[in-house]
Amino acid sequence: MREVKVTKNDAGQRLDKYLSKRFKTMPKSLMYKYLRTKYIKLNGKKVQPEVFLSEGDVLTFYIRDEFFEEQRSYDFMKAGKQLDILYEDENILLLDKKIGVICHQDNRYDSDTLNLRVLRYLYDNGEYKPDTEHSFTPALCNRIDRNTGGIVIAAKNAEALRVMNQKIRDREIEKYYLCAVKGTPKPEHAILTAYHSKDERTNTVIIHDKQREGDKLIITEYTVLDSADGLSLCEVLLHTGRTHQIRAHMAHIGHPLLGDEKYGDRKLNAKLHMKRQALYSYKLTFRFTSPAGCLEGLNGKSFSVKNVWFAEHGKLNIKGSL
Repeated sequence: MREVKVTKNDAGQRLDKYLSKRFKTMPKSLMYKYLRTKYIKLNGKKVQPEVFLSEGDVLTFYIRDEFFEEQRSYDFMKAGKQLDILYEDENILLLDKKIGVICHQDNRYDSDTLNLRVLRYLYDNGEYKPDTEHSFTPALCNRIDRNTGGIVIAAKNAEALRVMNQKIRDREIEKYYLCAVKGTPKPEHAILTAYHSKDERTNTVIIHDKQREGDKLIITEYTVLDSADGLSLCEVLLHTGRTHQIRAHMAHIGHPLLGDEKYGDRKLNAKLHMKRQALYSYKLTFRFTSPAGCLEGLNGKSFSVKNVWFAEHGKLNIKGSL
Protein backbone atom coordinates (compact mmCIF):
# COMPACT_ATOMS: atom_id res chain seq x y z
CA MET A 1 0.00 0.00 0.00
CA ARG A 2 1.23 3.50 -0.86
CA GLU A 3 -0.13 6.95 -0.16
CA VAL A 4 0.31 10.07 -2.27
CA LYS A 5 -0.76 13.55 -1.19
CA VAL A 6 -2.14 15.77 -3.95
CA THR A 7 0.02 18.85 -4.50
CA LYS A 8 -1.01 22.29 -5.71
CA ASN A 9 0.16 21.50 -9.25
CA ASP A 10 -1.83 18.25 -9.31
CA ALA A 11 -5.03 19.79 -7.94
CA GLY A 12 -7.90 21.03 -10.07
CA GLN A 13 -8.01 18.13 -12.52
CA ARG A 14 -10.08 14.99 -12.87
CA LEU A 15 -8.80 11.92 -11.07
CA ASP A 16 -8.67 9.77 -14.21
CA LYS A 17 -6.66 12.47 -16.05
CA TYR A 18 -4.23 12.64 -13.13
CA LEU A 19 -3.82 8.86 -13.02
CA SER A 20 -3.20 8.66 -16.77
CA LYS A 21 -0.36 11.19 -16.45
CA ARG A 22 1.03 9.71 -13.23
CA PHE A 23 1.04 6.07 -14.39
CA LYS A 24 1.95 6.16 -18.07
CA THR A 25 2.47 2.39 -18.28
CA MET A 26 -0.87 1.51 -16.67
CA PRO A 27 -3.55 0.45 -19.19
CA LYS A 28 -6.68 2.57 -18.86
CA SER A 29 -8.86 -0.50 -18.52
CA LEU A 30 -6.80 -1.57 -15.51
CA MET A 31 -6.95 1.93 -14.04
CA TYR A 32 -10.76 1.96 -14.15
CA LYS A 33 -10.84 -1.57 -12.70
CA TYR A 34 -8.66 -0.44 -9.79
CA LEU A 35 -11.10 2.40 -9.13
CA ARG A 36 -14.17 0.11 -9.28
CA THR A 37 -12.62 -2.44 -6.94
CA LYS A 38 -11.28 0.15 -4.46
CA TYR A 39 -7.63 -0.64 -5.16
CA ILE A 40 -7.35 3.15 -5.58
CA LYS A 41 -9.10 5.26 -2.93
CA LEU A 42 -9.44 8.97 -2.31
CA ASN A 43 -9.29 10.06 1.33
CA GLY A 44 -9.92 6.46 2.35
CA LYS A 45 -13.10 6.04 0.29
CA LYS A 46 -14.17 4.60 -3.04
CA VAL A 47 -14.10 7.30 -5.68
CA GLN A 48 -15.48 7.94 -9.17
CA PRO A 49 -12.97 8.65 -11.97
CA GLU A 50 -14.53 12.02 -12.86
CA VAL A 51 -14.06 13.58 -9.41
CA PHE A 52 -11.82 16.67 -9.28
CA LEU A 53 -8.78 16.61 -7.00
CA SER A 54 -8.06 19.22 -4.33
CA GLU A 55 -4.75 20.15 -2.78
CA GLY A 56 -4.13 18.01 0.29
CA ASP A 57 -6.29 15.07 -0.82
CA VAL A 58 -4.73 11.69 -0.06
CA LEU A 59 -4.76 8.90 -2.62
CA THR A 60 -4.23 5.36 -1.40
CA PHE A 61 -2.94 2.72 -3.84
CA TYR A 62 -3.11 -1.07 -3.50
CA ILE A 63 -1.47 -1.72 -6.86
CA ARG A 64 1.66 -3.35 -8.25
CA ASP A 65 4.96 -1.65 -7.37
CA GLU A 66 6.07 -1.61 -11.02
CA PHE A 67 3.74 1.31 -11.70
CA PHE A 68 5.63 3.41 -9.15
CA GLU A 69 9.04 2.96 -10.72
CA GLU A 70 10.56 6.42 -11.19
CA GLN A 71 12.45 7.63 -14.23
CA ARG A 72 15.98 8.66 -13.25
CA SER A 73 17.30 10.02 -16.55
CA TYR A 74 15.59 12.83 -18.41
CA ASP A 75 15.54 13.68 -22.09
CA PHE A 76 15.63 17.41 -21.35
CA MET A 77 19.16 17.08 -19.97
CA LYS A 78 20.34 16.67 -23.59
CA ALA A 79 19.03 20.14 -24.45
CA GLY A 80 21.19 23.25 -24.58
CA LYS A 81 21.40 25.69 -21.69
CA GLN A 82 21.06 28.91 -23.71
CA LEU A 83 17.96 30.91 -22.77
CA ASP A 84 17.44 34.63 -23.36
CA ILE A 85 15.22 35.60 -20.41
CA LEU A 86 13.34 38.90 -20.60
CA TYR A 87 11.45 38.43 -17.34
CA GLU A 88 11.10 35.82 -14.63
CA ASP A 89 9.11 35.39 -11.45
CA GLU A 90 7.88 32.41 -9.43
CA ASN A 91 5.13 31.70 -11.99
CA ILE A 92 6.35 32.45 -15.51
CA LEU A 93 9.29 33.04 -17.81
CA LEU A 94 9.25 35.42 -20.78
CA LEU A 95 11.81 34.22 -23.32
CA ASP A 96 13.28 35.85 -26.40
CA LYS A 97 13.26 32.95 -28.86
CA LYS A 98 15.86 33.37 -31.54
CA ILE A 99 15.40 32.50 -35.21
CA GLY A 100 16.32 28.87 -35.86
CA VAL A 101 15.18 27.61 -32.44
CA ILE A 102 12.12 25.34 -32.54
CA CYS A 103 9.59 25.51 -29.73
CA HIS A 104 8.55 21.85 -29.46
CA GLN A 105 9.88 18.47 -30.48
CA ASP A 106 8.92 17.00 -33.83
CA ASN A 107 10.26 14.24 -36.09
CA ARG A 108 13.38 16.26 -36.90
CA TYR A 109 14.06 18.11 -33.65
CA ASP A 110 13.71 16.09 -30.50
CA SER A 111 16.68 16.83 -28.26
CA ASP A 112 17.27 20.61 -28.24
CA THR A 113 14.07 22.62 -28.33
CA LEU A 114 12.90 25.65 -26.39
CA ASN A 115 10.54 23.69 -24.15
CA LEU A 116 13.32 21.21 -23.27
CA ARG A 117 15.71 24.08 -22.51
CA VAL A 118 13.10 25.50 -20.13
CA LEU A 119 12.78 22.15 -18.34
CA ARG A 120 16.55 21.86 -18.00
CA TYR A 121 16.82 25.42 -16.69
CA LEU A 122 14.11 24.88 -14.06
CA TYR A 123 15.55 21.47 -13.11
CA ASP A 124 19.05 22.92 -12.68
CA ASN A 125 17.60 25.71 -10.51
CA GLY A 126 15.67 23.25 -8.36
CA GLU A 127 12.28 24.62 -9.45
CA TYR A 128 11.22 21.50 -11.35
CA LYS A 129 11.46 18.12 -9.63
CA PRO A 130 10.07 15.47 -11.96
CA ASP A 131 10.38 12.78 -9.30
CA THR A 132 7.75 14.53 -7.18
CA GLU A 133 5.61 16.14 -9.90
CA HIS A 134 3.19 13.37 -10.70
CA SER A 135 1.12 14.99 -13.45
CA PHE A 136 2.41 18.51 -14.18
CA THR A 137 5.28 19.54 -16.41
CA PRO A 138 6.26 23.19 -16.98
CA ALA A 139 5.19 24.18 -20.47
CA LEU A 140 5.23 26.86 -23.15
CA CYS A 141 1.97 28.81 -23.40
CA ASN A 142 2.46 30.00 -26.97
CA ARG A 143 4.66 29.10 -29.89
CA ILE A 144 6.48 30.92 -32.65
CA ASP A 145 7.60 29.37 -35.92
CA ARG A 146 11.21 28.30 -36.23
CA ASN A 147 11.96 31.02 -38.80
CA THR A 148 10.44 33.81 -36.68
CA GLY A 149 11.88 35.20 -33.48
CA GLY A 150 10.12 36.71 -30.52
CA ILE A 151 8.63 36.44 -27.07
CA VAL A 152 7.48 33.03 -25.83
CA ILE A 153 5.76 32.57 -22.46
CA ALA A 154 6.57 29.58 -20.25
CA ALA A 155 4.53 28.60 -17.18
CA LYS A 156 6.33 27.19 -14.15
CA ASN A 157 3.28 25.82 -12.33
CA ALA A 158 -0.19 24.47 -13.09
CA GLU A 159 -2.12 27.57 -12.01
CA ALA A 160 0.05 29.84 -14.14
CA LEU A 161 -0.42 27.55 -17.14
CA ARG A 162 -4.21 27.44 -16.76
CA VAL A 163 -4.52 31.21 -16.30
CA MET A 164 -2.12 32.14 -19.10
CA ASN A 165 -3.79 29.78 -21.55
CA GLN A 166 -7.15 31.40 -20.72
CA LYS A 167 -5.70 34.89 -21.20
CA ILE A 168 -4.27 33.96 -24.58
CA ARG A 169 -7.51 32.27 -25.65
CA ASP A 170 -9.63 35.25 -24.60
CA ARG A 171 -7.22 37.77 -26.16
CA GLU A 172 -6.31 39.51 -22.92
CA ILE A 173 -2.70 39.79 -24.08
CA GLU A 174 -1.70 42.26 -26.79
CA LYS A 175 0.96 40.87 -29.13
CA TYR A 176 3.01 43.36 -31.14
CA TYR A 177 5.29 42.47 -34.05
CA LEU A 178 7.95 44.36 -35.95
CA CYS A 179 8.27 43.70 -39.67
CA ALA A 180 10.20 45.21 -42.57
CA VAL A 181 8.17 45.51 -45.76
CA LYS A 182 8.48 46.54 -49.38
CA GLY A 183 7.23 50.08 -50.03
CA THR A 184 5.37 52.31 -47.59
CA PRO A 185 1.80 51.37 -46.62
CA LYS A 186 -0.78 54.14 -46.96
CA PRO A 187 -2.20 55.39 -44.71
CA GLU A 188 0.62 55.09 -42.19
CA HIS A 189 -1.78 53.60 -39.64
CA ALA A 190 -4.75 51.36 -40.39
CA ILE A 191 -6.82 48.50 -39.03
CA LEU A 192 -7.26 46.04 -41.89
CA THR A 193 -10.03 43.46 -42.15
CA ALA A 194 -10.08 40.63 -44.65
CA TYR A 195 -10.84 36.92 -44.94
CA HIS A 196 -8.39 34.05 -44.63
CA SER A 197 -8.37 30.55 -46.07
CA LYS A 198 -5.66 27.93 -45.65
CA ASP A 199 -4.46 25.25 -48.05
CA GLU A 200 -3.37 22.43 -45.76
CA ARG A 201 -1.68 20.61 -48.62
CA THR A 202 0.75 23.43 -49.41
CA ASN A 203 0.70 25.12 -45.98
CA THR A 204 -0.10 28.45 -47.58
CA VAL A 205 -2.97 30.88 -47.07
CA ILE A 206 -5.01 33.10 -49.37
CA ILE A 207 -6.45 36.46 -48.33
CA HIS A 208 -9.78 37.64 -49.78
CA ASP A 209 -11.41 41.06 -49.48
CA LYS A 210 -14.86 39.47 -49.49
CA GLN A 211 -15.80 36.40 -47.48
CA ARG A 212 -16.05 33.07 -49.26
CA GLU A 213 -17.29 29.75 -47.93
CA GLY A 214 -14.93 28.49 -45.25
CA ASP A 215 -13.06 31.78 -44.88
CA LYS A 216 -12.25 33.18 -41.44
CA LEU A 217 -12.17 36.86 -40.51
CA ILE A 218 -8.77 38.41 -39.84
CA ILE A 219 -8.00 41.83 -38.33
CA THR A 220 -4.50 43.27 -38.64
CA GLU A 221 -3.50 46.69 -37.29
CA TYR A 222 -0.29 48.27 -38.53
CA THR A 223 1.65 51.48 -37.93
CA VAL A 224 4.55 52.67 -40.10
CA LEU A 225 7.47 53.53 -37.82
CA ASP A 226 10.13 54.37 -40.39
CA SER A 227 10.62 54.50 -44.18
CA ALA A 228 13.78 54.67 -46.27
CA ASP A 229 14.85 53.71 -49.79
CA GLY A 230 11.47 52.26 -50.72
CA LEU A 231 11.30 50.07 -47.60
CA SER A 232 9.45 50.48 -44.30
CA LEU A 233 9.55 49.31 -40.71
CA CYS A 234 6.07 48.58 -39.34
CA GLU A 235 4.63 47.67 -35.98
CA VAL A 236 1.75 45.22 -36.21
CA LEU A 237 -0.84 44.44 -33.55
CA LEU A 238 -2.77 41.23 -34.15
CA HIS A 239 -6.47 41.33 -33.31
CA THR A 240 -6.85 37.77 -34.62
CA GLY A 241 -4.26 35.03 -34.85
CA ARG A 242 -4.39 33.01 -38.04
CA THR A 243 -1.66 31.05 -39.82
CA HIS A 244 0.81 33.38 -41.59
CA GLN A 245 -1.60 36.26 -40.96
CA ILE A 246 0.91 39.13 -40.98
CA ARG A 247 2.93 37.78 -43.89
CA ALA A 248 -0.07 37.06 -46.10
CA HIS A 249 -2.10 40.14 -45.16
CA MET A 250 0.74 42.60 -45.75
CA ALA A 251 1.52 40.92 -49.07
CA HIS A 252 -2.17 41.14 -49.99
CA ILE A 253 -2.10 44.96 -49.65
CA GLY A 254 1.05 45.17 -51.76
CA HIS A 255 3.67 45.36 -49.01
CA PRO A 256 5.21 41.91 -48.54
CA LEU A 257 7.73 41.24 -45.81
CA LEU A 258 11.39 41.38 -46.75
CA GLY A 259 13.02 37.97 -46.83
CA ASP A 260 9.69 36.15 -47.14
CA GLU A 261 10.12 33.49 -49.83
CA LYS A 262 6.53 32.26 -49.62
CA TYR A 263 4.54 35.51 -49.96
CA GLY A 264 7.29 38.03 -50.72
CA ASP A 265 9.19 39.56 -53.63
CA ARG A 266 11.97 37.09 -54.40
CA LYS A 267 13.85 39.45 -56.71
CA LEU A 268 13.93 42.14 -54.03
CA ASN A 269 14.97 39.59 -51.42
CA ALA A 270 17.85 38.49 -53.64
CA LYS A 271 18.87 42.09 -54.28
CA LEU A 272 18.93 42.83 -50.55
CA HIS A 273 20.52 39.45 -49.72
CA MET A 274 17.61 38.78 -47.36
CA LYS A 275 17.49 35.06 -46.61
CA ARG A 276 15.11 35.15 -43.64
CA GLN A 277 11.79 36.88 -43.12
CA ALA A 278 11.92 40.20 -41.32
CA LEU A 279 9.30 39.45 -38.66
CA TYR A 280 9.68 39.52 -34.89
CA SER A 281 7.20 39.20 -32.02
CA TYR A 282 8.88 41.91 -30.02
CA LYS A 283 6.39 43.14 -27.39
CA LEU A 284 3.67 41.82 -25.07
CA THR A 285 1.24 43.87 -23.01
CA PHE A 286 -0.98 42.18 -20.43
CA ARG A 287 -4.53 43.64 -20.49
CA PHE A 288 -6.48 41.36 -18.14
CA THR A 289 -10.23 41.90 -18.06
CA SER A 290 -10.99 38.89 -15.88
CA PRO A 291 -9.44 37.50 -12.66
CA ALA A 292 -5.83 36.41 -13.14
CA GLY A 293 -5.05 34.56 -9.90
CA CYS A 294 -1.30 34.24 -9.37
CA LEU A 295 -0.64 36.37 -12.47
CA GLU A 296 -2.59 39.42 -11.31
CA GLY A 297 0.62 41.37 -10.75
CA LEU A 298 1.36 41.30 -14.50
CA ASN A 299 -1.78 43.23 -15.41
CA GLY A 300 -0.99 46.43 -17.28
CA LYS A 301 2.70 45.61 -17.71
CA SER A 302 4.57 45.53 -21.03
CA PHE A 303 7.72 43.63 -21.96
CA SER A 304 9.74 44.09 -25.12
CA VAL A 305 12.83 42.82 -26.91
CA LYS A 306 15.42 45.58 -27.19
CA ASN A 307 17.49 44.22 -30.06
CA VAL A 308 15.69 43.07 -33.20
CA TRP A 309 17.98 42.04 -36.04
CA PHE A 310 16.43 44.31 -38.73
CA ALA A 311 15.57 47.32 -36.52
CA GLU A 312 17.48 49.65 -34.24
CA HIS A 313 15.94 52.29 -31.96
CA GLY A 314 12.69 52.29 -33.94
CA LYS A 315 14.52 52.67 -37.26
CA LEU A 316 14.84 50.27 -40.15
CA ASN A 317 18.31 48.71 -40.18
CA ILE A 318 18.51 46.27 -43.07
CA LYS A 319 22.22 46.87 -43.66
CA GLY A 320 22.97 45.99 -40.09
CA SER A 321 21.11 42.68 -40.49
CA LEU A 322 23.00 41.33 -43.49
